[in-house]
Amino acid sequence: MERSIIIIGAGIAGLSAGCYARMNGYPADIFELHDQPGGLCTSWRRKDYVIDGCLEWLVGSSPASNFHGVWLELGALQGRRIVDHEEFARIQGKGGKTLIFYTNVDRLEKHLLELSPADAAVIKQLTDTIRQLARTDIPLGVPKEIASWTDTLKFFWQMRPLLLPFWRWGKTSIHAFAARFQDPFLRETFPLPFDLPDFPMLFVLVTLAWMHNKTAGYPIGGSLEFSKAIEKRFLDLGGKIHYKSRVAKILVENHRAVGVRLTDGSEHRAEVVISAADGHATIFEMLEGKYTDEEIRGYYEKMPKFKSLVQVSLGVDRDLSAEPHTTGYVLDQPITVAGEPQKGLMIENFAMDPTLAPKGKTVVMARFMSDQKFWKEIYADRKRYQEEKQKIADLVLGLVESKYPGISEQVEMMDVATPMTFERYTGNWEGSMEGWLITTRNMFLRMKRTLPGLENFYMIGQWVQPGGGVPTGAIHGREIIQVLCHRDRRPFVTTRPPG
Repeated sequence: MERSIIIIGAGIAGLSAGCYARMNGYPADIFELHDQPGGLCTSWRRKDYVIDGCLEWLVGSSPASNFHGVWLELGALQGRRIVDHEEFARIQGKGGKTLIFYTNVDRLEKHLLELSPADAAVIKQLTDTIRQLARTDIPLGVPKEIASWTDTLKFFWQMRPLLLPFWRWGKTSIHAFAARFQDPFLRETFPLPFDLPDFPMLFVLVTLAWMHNKTAGYPIGGSLEFSKAIEKRFLDLGGKIHYKSRVAKILVENHRAVGVRLTDGSEHRAEVVISAADGHATIFEMLEGKYTDEEIRGYYEKMPKFKSLVQVSLGVDRDLSAEPHTTGYVLDQPITVAGEPQKGLMIENFAMDPTLAPKGKTVVMARFMSDQKFWKEIYADRKRYQEEKQKIADLVLGLVESKYPGISEQVEMMDVATPMTFERYTGNWEGSMEGWLITTRNMFLRMKRTLPGLENFYMIGQWVQPGGGVPTGAIHGREIIQVLCHRDRRPFVTTRPPG
């Protein structure tokens, strides 16, 4: 009898774990609180428009990346068209001067030098590092739990061209790097597409290297269709998904995980339990905080996490396909969104994806980081909650109108998602958009995927590694099944569906 597995959560990590479990012959059941797959990697429909809540670009979108094979194993990219943007983003200053993050490094270098010849040395350091990173792909490697010394040696040998830039730039924040520019416009605008506290410059460089290599494109169809493709792969492999099935408790006997109890009281048993759900809920609610230590409690008490989002989406009767897909604006006067000052506005234009809007129409979106505490205080008062949402929608609409005159009269759909939306939809702790916030201090932190004193239990996903994200979830699902195969003394097998 093969070792059966229960997986909590049908986000990318849970779906990935399920797919690889089935590829290797393990019976696998996924229990998901929502009625569809994807978790945070999702989209939703309002009127004739589809609002995407996640994917803007995808690591491994082309065969030039080692990661591409993972997406093929998961059935995510077969038959899917990829758009490789010429620009990552552009930022317009108060006087109309514009910084464009071209995805081609040569074009980016030329543009930056035109903006500030005096910063030639800093610009060359930036673009030369992007070129260096673009020459070597990051290998997948073997999970650290089962890696032999030869596996580790092989990984570091493959990584050797990247070790120095990884170390140097992983300890430098984007704001610290931007401060090196002599040009005040570059100092102000360069950090804005990654405007997070202590955000590592390394991640910026690696992202631009991927885009230069055209291995981080946008998958047409958006996030939910991407997630549904992996769901289909899991089901075709013989897996089972139980929707609207919220796990209330992980069942433990003799300090071994043996199954789950749902909120409806039903119990389901398995030899192994894998949580791809929210980390805080898993440890402190489903397991009642019984399997922790000082290190784990320290993470949840002290480590920074991504805030949640206020996301305002507009469906407009205008073709914006000739406009940049992402434009940031430094505002003449800061605005206040949900009690927090905002110095800039990022407008995303999804005209590149014809599946998200009727022909000739476009979805336009603005996102703001937001503290869930503000929204939780007003959520019980539905009138006040709706008024706050409308206030933000009107504010955004006015700003969009100032950039695209006449567009207010063309709005056919308006949607505002708040931190309460994300918390309700995914169960993520305080509605966090991506788990632990990646910083220069935790850039290389890799948490344990087990809990002290608890056997036959594993955690995967965005609460086990700072930075989170769709690729992290996919690789965690793959690696945890590699660990199980190693434990069961059997070869780890992967397959690819046709297409």
